[in-house]
Amino acid sequence: MYKLLRSILFNFNTEAVHHFSMGSLSFACKIGWLRKLISNQFSYQHPKLEKEVFGLKFSNPVGLGAGFDKNALYLTELEALGFGFVEIGTVTPKPQSGNEQPRLFRLPKDKALINRMGFNNDGVEVIAKRLGEWKQQRLSTVNRLPFIVGGNIGKNKVTANEDAWKDYEICFNALFDVVDYFVVNVSSPNTPGLRELQEKDALRKILANLQSINQQKENPKPLLLKIAPDLTNEQLDDIVDLALEVKLAGLVATNTTISRNDLVTPAAEVEAIGMGGLSGKPVQKRSTEVVAYLSKQLNGQIPIIASGGIFTSDDAKEKLVVGATLIQVWTGFVYEGPAIAKRICEGLV
Repeated sequence: MYKLLRSILFNFNTEAVHHFSMGSLSFACKIGWLRKLISNQFSYQHPKLEKEVFGLKFSNPVGLGAGFDKNALYLTELEALGFGFVEIGTVTPKPQSGNEQPRLFRLPKDKALINRMGFNNDGVEVIAKRLGEWKQQRLSTVNRLPFIVGGNIGKNKVTANEDAWKDYEICFNALFDVVDYFVVNVSSPNTPGLRELQEKDALRKILANLQSINQQKENPKPLLLKIAPDLTNEQLDDIVDLALEVKLAGLVATNTTISRNDLVTPAAEVEAIGMGGLSGKPVQKRSTEVVAYLSKQLNGQIPIIASGGIFTSDDAKEKLVVGATLIQVWTGFVYEGPAIAKRICEGLV
């Protein structure tokens, strides 16, 4: 059924289809019995799926990566689709519109996407308020399994790299009471100069400052770092050293890639799209390699959330076997449809 619907939707603008699809789901979930029907259809619960990771209890290990629900608009809907957790954002201190449209492109022959969204979001104040209201509404419903929400934070485009630590601090403080964990995003290719912050000294300044604030809190939140798939082993070693030094709770591996190697889509079509991060099947192999390398270097000291090219339960198992603890989908959701979390969960059990 979804394949037929996808063949129709893929004829329209990618970003417009995203808003239309999620808007339709949101409308349906406002009707109590319909939301329950959707949840019954797309959720899969089993004790074997439940996990406790960095002090949080996950109903299942299948999450939705940052960038899909940037503004925390669809948490109820995504929970109904069976995800164990969702990462909102990337959130910046000030609202920003992101890059010019079109900025999200499909590569169906490669089961991939290219995006250059540019951290478009409503700004941390609006998103924090929205999350607070959602949490209050959800608390009024009893007998619910945990639904974990992570906050992916970044810097505004106009903020100079030397002042980036201030933006991350603003977002951390504003979201502290309304998210369950944090992910520092310095690996998006769509904000000029952002990836330079992955260098050890620049990254230490950001992470050490956040961890200092975090440890002064009564109940510190898990602090994670999201990295690019394009790092060398030497750069990954620096990440490992810094993660242990700053006592990060975990790593997210990986973000999108700037590589365009080995694509089936004709080079002329890819070049016409232009800049942006590539996600989906083309990044699967490299993402798994990064997870495996990090896992070996960390030797179980820090959990890893794996992201990159996960479409099926076999893809998820591939990441888990090499050392991931949790997994995130994004592009797979676009290509596989609303049943992706359920199918992966069923396959894992």
